[in-house]
Amino acid sequence: MSARLPALFLGHGSPLNALRANPWTRAWSALGAALPRPRAVLAVSAHWYVPATAVTAMATPRTIHDFGGFPRELYEVRYPAPGEATLAARVQQLLAPLAVLADHSWGLDHGTWSVLRHMFPQADVPVVQLSIDETRAAAFHHELGARLRPLRDEGVLILGSGDVVHNLHAYAWGGHPQEPYDWALRFEAAVRARLEAGEHAPLIDYGVLGKDALLSVPTPEHYLPLLYVLGASVAGEPVTFPVEGMDGGSVSMLAVRFG
Repeated sequence: MSARLPALFLGHGSPLNALRANPWTRAWSALGAALPRPRAVLAVSAHWYVPATAVTAMATPRTIHDFGGFPRELYEVRYPAPGEATLAARVQQLLAPLAVLADHSWGLDHGTWSVLRHMFPQADVPVVQLSIDETRAAAFHHELGARLRPLRDEGVLILGSGDVVHNLHAYAWGGHPQEPYDWALRFEAAVRARLEAGEHAPLIDYGVLGKDALLSVPTPEHYLPLLYVLGASVAGEPVTFPVEGMDGGSVSMLAVRFG
């Protein structure tokens, strides 16, 4: 049996981070270099948010440019990591009897490739994506993470990609400086404190964290990948925050590592 791999959540922020060298992307590169090399990555991205649970099962997943209004250079990026059908089948096995569609049309969206481009720049680690079922409550997603936990002992890096705080209505578009909003800082701090305390319940039912939660998570898709990683954690293992910061005042770049 291989050594247990960490479970990792990354705040991916803007798609432009795929091209940029900044403190966040340098930290992603450092993570990729320091981690035990996985045999594959199972990615749960905020940007595959559909009314079903599905897993990519193709040999060569396409690079999806699921955004608009960015420089041409970003649309020219390709991340040609292979897929891995055996991992897709293992995910289906672990999540049974839940019906998990073997998908051959999606690929890797920017929530996945914008961070992996820095972590594994050679695109030589196989990548499989798992969708987020938009029809299900938060507890369902945490439970799926728990059922996927054995993958960590099988050489698979479980990677959630989203943002703990993600409010684009309040975001400072145009690149002008914006101090983080107080509500964003308070919510991020509340999440960190409960992660450190091992308190899962208020992170799953995050509405109990009050008005700050409503502003920080106006829609759930960027928060839910954290619950997969939380579910895949092991009681008592260390939790660290290898990347920190707030982009545009209202997008958290916080990374969470278990193990």
